[in-house]
Formats: sequence, structure tokens, C-alpha cells
Amino acid sequence: MTESSAKGRHMVGTRQQWLEARLELLEAEKELTRRSDELALRRQELPWVQVQKEYLFETDDRQASLSDLFRGRSQLLIYHFMFGPDFAAGCPSCSAIADGFNGFTVHLEHHDVMLWAVSRAPLSKLQSYKTRMGWSFPWASSFGSDFNSDYSVGFSSGEQLKGEVEYNYRREQPRREPVGEVRVHPHAAMAGTDLATFLRERPGLSSFVLEDGVVYHTYSSYARGLDGLWGMYQWLDRAPKGRNEADGAWWQHHDMYDRR
Repeated sequence: MTESSAKGRHMVGTRQQWLEARLELLEAEKELTRRSDELALRRQELPWVQVQKEYLFETDDRQASLSDLFRGRSQLLIYHFMFGPDFAAGCPSCSAIADGFNGFTVHLEHHDVMLWAVSRAPLSKLQSYKTRMGWSFPWASSFGSDFNSDYSVGFSSGEQLKGEVEYNYRREQPRREPVGEVRVHPHAAMAGTDLATFLRERPGLSSFVLEDGVVYHTYSSYARGLDGLWGMYQWLDRAPKGRNEADGAWWQHHDMYDRR
């Protein structure tokens, strides 16, 4: 293969050279698929933990318990959507993930699985933002309950300052902001808040099962463990330049791109 100045620093070769390299890559892709299948089985083999606490959620229809969210199915997936009580809009990253799963919730519902988003913001805020985004998936508010805290996706300012934030199965360092300073981050700004407030909410996925009237927690994943849920990343990983994020986070709410 040769390097072409017209193509920047990327190598250029013949179709035969491409095919040889592609077949070698195919073996690695097949191994990754087999490994992914193995990990899926290991997730299913995790012990179930009975949910002892009663949680109440506000939904479009009524106040609901955790078992109510199953809506007649035996399995429940909850996406912990970053939208705190003080946010003006949802987290752009969570919004990009929701853009992906909005269309297939109906398929899960017909395969014995309910998928909900749950956030700490009051229901009225969630409903307004959901209308703005054009989404149809069910979204419940956990405002006033311990649900987000118990599943490690919601924290207080005191926990931040004391270093009591445990996220992705590890404890974070205390968050120290200079007196009078409010740090700004593009995605926090898009959500209408400052960085410290923004980070009191975290993304995650939790899985539950309902058997003989008892709800069990079966799985939770956070941070990079959610990569597979980002539909756009699965496509970008197959694009010529991949994720191409040298300048950091680039995505926005889907209705904001044309406003630049």
C-alpha cells in the first residue's frame, strides 16, 4: 500500500490489498461478536436481587409503582436519563441515545420487554421536552423518591463536596469549585444549568424482572458501558473517519443543528 497526499495521511491500496486486509479484520470482528454473545449470557447469569423498597413515579397516566411500569410484561429496562429538577432541557448525550431507542420501544413491548426513561425532573418538564423532541417512548418522573440515588445516577451537592459520589462502581474525588466560580460546559449549558448541577445527574441502564409478583433487580451499567446504546456511534464506528472527536463532544439536541 502507498500513501497518497490527496488522501491526507491514510494509506491507499489496490482492491486486492483491501480484500486481504478486510478478511483479516473480519476474523477479529467475528471474535468480537462471539465475545459479545458470551458477555450477554454472563449478564443473564447474574444473581437477581429482590427490590425491597417501594418507589413511586409520576407518569402520563397516573402515579405508578416500579411493578406498574412493567405494564403486563415480565421484563423492564430503565434508561436513567440525565434531566434534573433544575435543568431546562435534557442532557444532549442522553437525548442522542433517546433519539435512537424512541423508534424501537414498540418492538420490545411486543417481545415481553418494557423500556422506560426515568428522570428526576418533574413530569411537566419531561412532557414539555418530550413534545419538543417528538418522542413517544414512556418517560416517568422519579421526583421526590430515592430511586435515582439508590441506583447511583442521582446525587446531592453535599455528596459532591464530600466525595460521596459512587458512580460506575467506583467513588469519585470530592468536587471543589473556587468560591464564586460557576464552571460552564457546552452540554451543561444546553441543558440550561452549570456543570456541578449537571453532574449531579448521571446516565445509566438498569434491568428488572417481575416473577410471581416480586420485582428483582438484575443488571445496571453506566458510563462507557452504555456505548452499545448509542445508535449513532454504531454507525460512526463504521464510517471512514470513525468517531472523529479530536475536538471533543460535538453533538447537540437534534433540533438545534440548524440554528448555528
